[in-house]
Amino acid sequence: MATMHTNYHDLEMITVVHPLDDAPEIKRSTEGLAPMEMTRSVKVSLMVLRAYLTTMTLMLIYHVLDLAGIFGK
Repeated sequence: MATMHTNYHDLEMITVVHPLDDAPEIKRSTEGLAPMEMTRSVKVSLMVLRAYLTTMTLMLIYHVLDLAGIFGK
C-alpha cells in the first residue's frame, strides 16, 4: 500500500553514481578454470549456429561482390 508523504523530510535520499565516476570493479581471474562441459544438444546447437553464421557471411560477401560488378552482367 502506498503512503503519501506530507513533507520532504520523510523521503529517502538515493545517491546516483554515474558509471564513469564509480570506482572500477575488481576483475576475476580465469586462470585455473577447466573448459566448460556441454551436453550433446548444446554442441549441436552451437554447430548449427556456426553453420548459419558462415552461410550468412558468404551470402553477404557474394552480394557485395555482385553489387561491385565482379561477376559481370
